[in-house]
Amino acid sequence: MTDLSAVRAALKSQRIETPSWAYGNSGTRFKVFRQEGVPRDPYEKLDDAAQVQAATGVAPVVALHIPWDRVNDYAALRAYAEERGLTLGAINSNVFQDDDYKLGSVTNPDPAIRRKALGHLLECVDIMDATGSRDLKLWFSDGTNYPGQDDITGRQDRLAEALAAVYARLGEDQRMLLEYKLFEPAFYATDVPDWGTSYAHCLKLGPKAQVVVDTGHHAPGTNIEFIVAFLLRERKLGGFDFNSRFYADDDLMVGSADPFQLFRILHEVVRNGGLRPETGVAFMLDQCHNIEAKIPAIIRSVMNVQEATAKALLVDADALAAAQRSGDVLEANAVLMDAYNTDVRPLLASVREEQGLHPDPMAAYRASGWQQQIVAGRVGGEQAGWGA
Repeated sequence: MTDLSAVRAALKSQRIETPSWAYGNSGTRFKVFRQEGVPRDPYEKLDDAAQVQAATGVAPVVALHIPWDRVNDYAALRAYAEERGLTLGAINSNVFQDDDYKLGSVTNPDPAIRRKALGHLLECVDIMDATGSRDLKLWFSDGTNYPGQDDITGRQDRLAEALAAVYARLGEDQRMLLEYKLFEPAFYATDVPDWGTSYAHCLKLGPKAQVVVDTGHHAPGTNIEFIVAFLLRERKLGGFDFNSRFYADDDLMVGSADPFQLFRILHEVVRNGGLRPETGVAFMLDQCHNIEAKIPAIIRSVMNVQEATAKALLVDADALAAAQRSGDVLEANAVLMDAYNTDVRPLLASVREEQGLHPDPMAAYRASGWQQQIVAGRVGGEQAGWGA
Protein backbone atom coordinates (compact mmCIF):
# COMPACT_ATOMS: atom_id res chain seq x y z
CA MET A 1 0.00 0.00 0.00
CA THR A 2 1.10 3.55 -0.71
CA ASP A 3 1.79 5.73 2.33
CA LEU A 4 -0.35 8.83 1.69
CA SER A 5 1.40 10.84 4.40
CA ALA A 6 4.70 10.26 2.61
CA VAL A 7 3.09 11.25 -0.69
CA ARG A 8 1.83 14.49 0.82
CA ALA A 9 5.23 15.27 2.32
CA ALA A 10 6.97 14.66 -1.00
CA LEU A 11 4.54 16.94 -2.84
CA LYS A 12 5.03 19.72 -0.29
CA SER A 13 8.81 19.53 -0.56
CA GLN A 14 8.90 19.47 -4.36
CA ARG A 15 10.69 22.39 -6.04
CA ILE A 16 10.17 23.37 -9.67
CA GLU A 17 12.47 25.96 -11.23
CA THR A 18 10.92 28.45 -13.63
CA PRO A 19 12.86 30.10 -16.49
CA SER A 20 13.20 33.88 -16.57
CA TRP A 21 12.85 33.91 -20.36
CA ALA A 22 9.38 32.35 -20.18
CA TYR A 23 8.09 35.57 -18.60
CA GLY A 24 9.30 37.61 -21.57
CA ASN A 25 8.33 37.67 -25.22
CA SER A 26 9.43 34.50 -26.98
CA GLY A 27 8.07 32.29 -29.69
CA THR A 28 9.04 30.41 -32.81
CA ARG A 29 11.74 31.14 -35.35
CA PHE A 30 8.98 32.67 -37.51
CA LYS A 31 7.29 35.11 -35.16
CA VAL A 32 7.11 36.43 -31.62
CA PHE A 33 3.70 37.80 -30.67
CA ARG A 34 4.08 40.59 -28.13
CA GLN A 35 1.77 40.76 -25.13
CA GLU A 36 0.77 43.57 -22.81
CA GLY A 37 2.33 43.66 -19.36
CA VAL A 38 5.46 41.69 -20.27
CA PRO A 39 8.50 42.40 -18.03
CA ARG A 40 11.04 44.93 -19.22
CA ASP A 41 13.97 43.80 -17.11
CA PRO A 42 15.07 40.93 -14.83
CA TYR A 43 13.57 42.62 -11.78
CA GLU A 44 10.10 42.61 -13.28
CA LYS A 45 10.60 38.98 -14.29
CA LEU A 46 11.22 38.19 -10.63
CA ASP A 47 8.06 40.08 -9.69
CA ASP A 48 6.11 37.77 -12.00
CA ALA A 49 7.91 34.68 -10.72
CA ALA A 50 6.88 35.65 -7.20
CA GLN A 51 3.25 35.46 -8.34
CA VAL A 52 3.80 31.91 -9.60
CA GLN A 53 5.31 30.99 -6.26
CA ALA A 54 2.46 32.64 -4.36
CA ALA A 55 -0.06 30.62 -6.36
CA THR A 56 1.71 27.24 -6.33
CA GLY A 57 4.02 27.20 -3.32
CA VAL A 58 6.55 24.96 -5.10
CA ALA A 59 8.29 27.34 -7.56
CA PRO A 60 10.68 29.50 -5.52
CA VAL A 61 13.67 29.16 -7.88
CA VAL A 62 14.21 31.21 -11.04
CA ALA A 63 16.80 30.38 -13.71
CA LEU A 64 18.59 33.24 -15.43
CA HIS A 65 19.88 33.53 -18.99
CA ILE A 66 22.96 35.58 -19.80
CA PRO A 67 23.07 38.04 -21.55
CA TRP A 68 19.26 38.29 -21.57
CA ASP A 69 19.27 38.85 -17.79
CA ARG A 70 22.50 40.80 -17.50
CA VAL A 71 22.50 43.49 -14.79
CA ASN A 72 25.16 45.73 -13.28
CA ASP A 73 24.81 44.34 -9.76
CA TYR A 74 24.03 40.64 -9.40
CA ALA A 75 24.21 40.80 -5.61
CA ALA A 76 21.42 43.37 -5.73
CA LEU A 77 19.40 41.11 -8.05
CA ARG A 78 19.90 38.24 -5.61
CA ALA A 79 18.70 40.42 -2.72
CA TYR A 80 15.68 41.52 -4.76
CA ALA A 81 14.78 37.88 -5.36
CA GLU A 82 15.18 36.96 -1.72
CA GLU A 83 12.92 39.82 -0.65
CA ARG A 84 10.21 38.16 -2.77
CA GLY A 85 10.78 34.69 -1.36
CA LEU A 86 12.79 33.53 -4.36
CA THR A 87 16.28 32.24 -5.02
CA LEU A 88 18.25 32.46 -8.25
CA GLY A 89 18.79 29.11 -9.91
CA ALA A 90 20.73 27.90 -12.92
CA ILE A 91 22.74 30.38 -14.95
CA ASN A 92 22.17 29.61 -18.63
CA SER A 93 24.91 30.64 -21.04
CA ASN A 94 24.35 31.97 -24.54
CA VAL A 95 26.95 31.17 -27.18
CA PHE A 96 24.57 30.91 -30.11
CA GLN A 97 23.26 34.38 -30.99
CA ASP A 98 26.38 36.35 -31.93
CA ASP A 99 27.37 36.50 -35.59
CA ASP A 100 30.79 35.21 -34.59
CA TYR A 101 29.22 31.85 -33.75
CA LYS A 102 28.05 31.10 -37.29
CA LEU A 103 30.51 28.19 -37.49
CA GLY A 104 30.32 27.32 -33.81
CA SER A 105 31.38 28.69 -30.45
CA VAL A 106 33.68 26.49 -28.37
CA THR A 107 34.15 24.13 -31.33
CA ASN A 108 34.71 26.90 -33.90
CA PRO A 109 37.83 26.38 -36.05
CA ASP A 110 38.89 29.97 -35.24
CA PRO A 111 40.83 30.09 -31.92
CA ALA A 112 39.84 33.71 -31.31
CA ILE A 113 36.15 32.86 -31.43
CA ARG A 114 36.71 29.88 -29.16
CA ARG A 115 38.40 32.19 -26.65
CA LYS A 116 35.46 34.59 -26.84
CA ALA A 117 32.99 31.77 -26.16
CA LEU A 118 35.05 30.41 -23.28
CA GLY A 119 35.28 33.90 -21.83
CA HIS A 120 31.50 34.10 -21.75
CA LEU A 121 31.21 30.72 -20.02
CA LEU A 122 33.71 31.80 -17.38
CA GLU A 123 31.80 35.06 -16.95
CA CYS A 124 28.73 32.95 -16.20
CA VAL A 125 30.60 31.23 -13.38
CA ASP A 126 31.49 34.67 -12.00
CA ILE A 127 27.78 35.48 -12.07
CA MET A 128 27.07 32.23 -10.22
CA ASP A 129 29.43 33.38 -7.48
CA ALA A 130 27.47 36.64 -7.12
CA THR A 131 23.98 35.13 -7.29
CA GLY A 132 24.66 32.06 -5.16
CA SER A 133 23.60 29.82 -8.05
CA ARG A 134 24.55 26.17 -7.94
CA ASP A 135 24.24 25.24 -11.60
CA LEU A 136 25.80 26.38 -14.86
CA LYS A 137 23.65 25.09 -17.71
CA LEU A 138 25.37 24.70 -21.06
CA TRP A 139 23.68 24.23 -24.41
CA PHE A 140 25.67 24.50 -27.61
CA SER A 141 24.21 25.09 -31.05
CA ASP A 142 27.60 24.09 -32.46
CA GLY A 143 27.66 21.73 -35.38
CA THR A 144 28.09 21.54 -39.14
CA ASN A 145 25.70 21.84 -42.06
CA TYR A 146 27.62 19.92 -44.71
CA PRO A 147 29.76 16.79 -44.92
CA GLY A 148 33.41 17.76 -44.89
CA GLN A 149 32.72 21.21 -43.46
CA ASP A 150 34.92 20.50 -40.44
CA ASP A 151 36.67 17.69 -38.60
CA ILE A 152 34.11 15.92 -36.40
CA THR A 153 36.74 14.50 -34.05
CA GLY A 154 38.58 17.81 -33.88
CA ARG A 155 35.39 19.55 -32.82
CA GLN A 156 34.96 17.06 -30.00
CA ASP A 157 38.53 17.79 -28.89
CA ARG A 158 37.80 21.52 -28.83
CA LEU A 159 34.58 20.94 -26.91
CA ALA A 160 36.39 18.82 -24.33
CA GLU A 161 39.08 21.46 -23.91
CA ALA A 162 36.52 24.22 -23.25
CA LEU A 163 34.49 22.08 -20.85
CA ALA A 164 37.63 21.20 -18.90
CA ALA A 165 38.53 24.88 -18.54
CA VAL A 166 35.06 25.72 -17.22
CA TYR A 167 35.04 22.70 -14.93
CA ALA A 168 38.32 23.82 -13.38
CA ARG A 169 36.77 27.23 -12.61
CA LEU A 170 33.73 25.82 -10.75
CA GLY A 171 33.51 26.32 -7.02
CA GLU A 172 33.22 23.49 -4.54
CA ASP A 173 29.42 23.57 -4.44
CA GLN A 174 28.86 24.41 -8.12
CA ARG A 175 27.96 22.09 -10.98
CA MET A 176 28.07 22.05 -14.75
CA LEU A 177 24.96 20.67 -16.49
CA LEU A 178 25.50 19.73 -20.13
CA GLU A 179 22.42 19.72 -22.33
CA TYR A 180 22.06 18.02 -25.70
CA LYS A 181 19.84 18.38 -28.76
CA LEU A 182 19.33 15.97 -31.62
CA PHE A 183 19.53 18.64 -34.30
CA GLU A 184 18.91 22.34 -34.93
CA PRO A 185 20.39 24.60 -35.93
CA ALA A 186 23.10 22.31 -37.30
CA PHE A 187 21.67 20.24 -40.14
CA TYR A 188 24.41 17.67 -40.73
CA ALA A 189 26.14 16.97 -37.42
CA THR A 190 25.41 18.51 -34.02
CA ASP A 191 28.38 18.48 -31.65
CA VAL A 192 26.31 17.43 -28.59
CA PRO A 193 23.40 15.58 -30.23
CA ASP A 194 22.38 13.05 -27.57
CA TRP A 195 22.59 11.97 -23.96
CA GLY A 196 25.46 9.58 -24.68
CA THR A 197 27.70 12.37 -25.96
CA SER A 198 26.84 14.53 -22.97
CA TYR A 199 27.35 11.62 -20.58
CA ALA A 200 30.75 10.74 -22.08
CA HIS A 201 32.04 14.28 -21.62
CA CYS A 202 30.60 14.56 -18.10
CA LEU A 203 32.04 11.20 -17.09
CA LYS A 204 35.51 12.30 -18.13
CA LEU A 205 35.21 15.66 -16.39
CA GLY A 206 34.21 14.39 -12.95
CA PRO A 207 31.41 14.47 -10.35
CA LYS A 208 30.57 18.17 -10.77
CA ALA A 209 29.56 17.60 -14.42
CA GLN A 210 26.14 16.09 -15.03
CA VAL A 211 23.67 15.60 -17.86
CA VAL A 212 20.55 17.69 -18.32
CA VAL A 213 17.62 15.93 -20.04
CA ASP A 214 15.45 18.23 -22.14
CA THR A 215 12.27 16.26 -22.73
CA GLY A 216 11.91 17.69 -26.25
CA HIS A 217 15.40 16.94 -27.55
CA HIS A 218 15.04 13.38 -28.78
CA ALA A 219 14.17 11.48 -31.91
CA PRO A 220 10.54 10.36 -32.17
CA GLY A 221 9.96 7.15 -30.24
CA THR A 222 12.95 7.59 -27.94
CA ASN A 223 12.38 6.01 -24.53
CA ILE A 224 13.24 9.02 -22.38
CA GLU A 225 12.40 7.24 -19.15
CA PHE A 226 15.14 4.70 -19.89
CA ILE A 227 17.63 7.56 -20.23
CA VAL A 228 16.43 9.01 -16.93
CA ALA A 229 16.68 5.67 -15.12
CA PHE A 230 20.16 5.02 -16.53
CA LEU A 231 21.51 8.44 -15.58
CA LEU A 232 20.03 8.23 -12.09
CA ARG A 233 21.66 4.82 -11.64
CA GLU A 234 24.99 6.34 -12.70
CA ARG A 235 24.42 9.43 -10.53
CA LYS A 236 24.83 11.60 -13.61
CA LEU A 237 21.34 13.13 -13.93
CA GLY A 238 21.76 16.79 -13.04
CA GLY A 239 18.36 18.03 -14.02
CA PHE A 240 15.51 18.35 -16.47
CA ASP A 241 14.36 20.94 -18.93
CA PHE A 242 10.66 20.12 -18.91
CA ASN A 243 8.57 20.96 -21.97
CA SER A 244 6.57 19.21 -24.68
CA ARG A 245 6.99 18.68 -28.39
CA PHE A 246 4.75 17.49 -31.17
CA TYR A 247 7.19 17.55 -34.06
CA ALA A 248 10.74 18.89 -33.89
CA ASP A 249 10.68 21.76 -31.42
CA ASP A 250 10.48 21.65 -27.66
CA ASP A 251 8.90 24.80 -26.29
CA LEU A 252 5.31 23.79 -25.63
CA MET A 253 4.05 23.45 -22.06
CA VAL A 254 5.23 20.37 -20.20
CA GLY A 255 2.67 17.58 -20.28
CA SER A 256 0.68 19.10 -23.14
CA ALA A 257 1.83 16.70 -25.87
CA ASP A 258 2.12 13.42 -23.97
CA PRO A 259 1.17 13.54 -20.27
CA PHE A 260 1.60 9.77 -20.04
CA GLN A 261 5.24 10.12 -21.03
CA LEU A 262 5.72 12.73 -18.32
CA PHE A 263 4.22 10.29 -15.80
CA ARG A 264 6.52 7.51 -16.99
CA ILE A 265 9.55 9.76 -16.62
CA LEU A 266 8.56 10.81 -13.12
CA HIS A 267 7.86 7.22 -12.17
CA GLU A 268 11.51 6.46 -12.89
CA VAL A 269 12.52 9.55 -10.93
CA VAL A 270 10.50 8.37 -7.91
CA ARG A 271 11.57 4.74 -8.33
CA ASN A 272 15.26 5.68 -8.41
CA GLY A 273 15.22 8.24 -5.60
CA GLY A 274 15.42 11.31 -7.82
CA LEU A 275 13.06 13.31 -5.62
CA ARG A 276 15.38 13.11 -2.65
CA PRO A 277 17.22 16.44 -2.15
CA GLU A 278 20.59 14.73 -1.81
CA THR A 279 20.43 13.53 -5.43
CA GLY A 280 20.51 17.17 -6.54
CA VAL A 281 18.19 16.70 -9.53
CA ALA A 282 16.91 20.10 -10.69
CA PHE A 283 13.36 20.10 -12.04
CA MET A 284 13.43 23.04 -14.42
CA LEU A 285 10.96 24.29 -16.99
CA ASP A 286 12.36 25.38 -20.35
CA GLN A 287 9.51 26.80 -22.35
CA CYS A 288 8.43 29.85 -24.26
CA HIS A 289 4.87 31.11 -24.40
CA ASN A 290 3.99 32.72 -27.69
CA ILE A 291 0.20 32.69 -27.97
CA GLU A 292 -0.79 31.89 -24.38
CA ALA A 293 -0.63 34.27 -21.43
CA LYS A 294 2.75 33.86 -19.81
CA ILE A 295 2.20 33.73 -16.06
CA PRO A 296 -0.89 31.48 -16.26
CA ALA A 297 1.01 29.21 -18.66
CA ILE A 298 3.85 28.83 -16.18
CA ILE A 299 1.41 28.16 -13.34
CA ARG A 300 -0.34 25.50 -15.43
CA SER A 301 3.02 23.95 -16.30
CA VAL A 302 3.97 23.72 -12.63
CA MET A 303 0.60 22.09 -11.95
CA ASN A 304 1.18 19.58 -14.77
CA VAL A 305 4.49 18.53 -13.20
CA GLN A 306 2.82 18.29 -9.80
CA GLU A 307 0.06 16.08 -11.15
CA ALA A 308 2.48 13.73 -12.90
CA THR A 309 4.60 13.59 -9.74
CA ALA A 310 1.58 12.81 -7.57
CA LYS A 311 0.58 9.94 -9.85
CA ALA A 312 4.13 8.59 -9.83
CA LEU A 313 4.15 8.72 -6.02
CA LEU A 314 0.88 6.74 -5.92
CA VAL A 315 2.34 3.75 -7.75
CA ASP A 316 2.07 0.76 -5.39
CA ALA A 317 5.76 -0.13 -5.32
CA ASP A 318 5.26 -3.39 -3.43
CA ALA A 319 2.56 -4.62 -5.80
CA LEU A 320 4.63 -3.60 -8.80
CA ALA A 321 7.72 -5.42 -7.51
CA ALA A 322 5.68 -8.55 -6.77
CA ALA A 323 4.21 -8.58 -10.26
CA GLN A 324 7.65 -8.07 -11.78
CA ARG A 325 9.18 -10.89 -9.73
CA SER A 326 6.44 -13.29 -10.75
CA GLY A 327 6.65 -12.32 -14.39
CA ASP A 328 3.02 -11.13 -14.45
CA VAL A 329 3.32 -8.70 -17.32
CA LEU A 330 -0.28 -7.51 -17.36
CA GLU A 331 -0.49 -7.03 -13.60
CA ALA A 332 2.72 -5.01 -13.55
CA ASN A 333 1.39 -2.76 -16.29
CA ALA A 334 -1.97 -2.52 -14.49
CA VAL A 335 -0.28 -1.25 -11.32
CA LEU A 336 1.25 1.60 -13.30
CA MET A 337 -1.99 2.34 -15.13
CA ASP A 338 -3.99 2.39 -11.89
CA ALA A 339 -1.76 5.16 -10.61
CA TYR A 340 -1.80 7.05 -13.89
CA ASN A 341 -5.59 6.90 -14.12
CA THR A 342 -6.03 8.28 -10.61
CA ASP A 343 -7.52 11.77 -10.44
CA VAL A 344 -4.92 13.46 -8.23
CA ARG A 345 -6.45 16.93 -8.37
CA PRO A 346 -8.35 16.54 -5.08
CA LEU A 347 -5.17 15.30 -3.40
CA LEU A 348 -3.17 18.28 -4.64
CA ALA A 349 -5.94 20.71 -3.66
CA SER A 350 -5.87 19.25 -0.15
CA VAL A 351 -2.06 19.50 0.02
CA ARG A 352 -2.20 23.15 -1.04
CA GLU A 353 -4.80 23.95 1.61
CA GLU A 354 -2.56 22.35 4.22
CA GLN A 355 0.17 24.75 3.07
CA GLY A 356 -2.15 27.73 3.44
CA LEU A 357 -2.58 28.10 -0.32
CA HIS A 358 -5.64 28.39 -2.51
CA PRO A 359 -6.58 24.89 -3.70
CA ASP A 360 -6.69 26.10 -7.32
CA PRO A 361 -3.55 28.05 -8.33
CA MET A 362 -5.11 29.31 -11.55
CA ALA A 363 -8.07 30.73 -9.66
CA ALA A 364 -5.72 32.24 -7.09
CA TYR A 365 -3.79 34.07 -9.81
CA ARG A 366 -6.95 35.36 -11.47
CA ALA A 367 -8.21 36.66 -8.15
CA SER A 368 -4.90 38.39 -7.36
CA GLY A 369 -5.46 41.12 -9.95
CA TRP A 370 -1.78 40.94 -10.90
CA GLN A 371 -2.44 40.59 -14.63
CA GLN A 372 -4.51 43.76 -14.72
CA GLN A 373 -1.89 45.54 -12.61
CA ILE A 374 1.04 44.77 -14.91
CA VAL A 375 -0.92 45.56 -18.07
CA ALA A 376 -1.75 48.99 -16.66
CA GLY A 377 1.64 49.64 -15.09
CA ARG A 378 4.18 48.32 -17.55
CA VAL A 379 3.75 50.92 -20.26
CA GLY A 380 6.72 52.19 -22.20
CA GLY A 381 10.24 50.87 -22.31
CA GLU A 382 11.44 47.78 -24.13
CA GLN A 383 9.86 44.44 -23.31
CA ALA A 384 12.18 41.57 -22.46
CA GLY A 385 12.57 38.83 -25.05
CA TRP A 386 14.92 37.24 -27.48
CA GLY A 387 13.34 38.80 -30.52
CA ALA A 388 12.73 36.34 -33.35
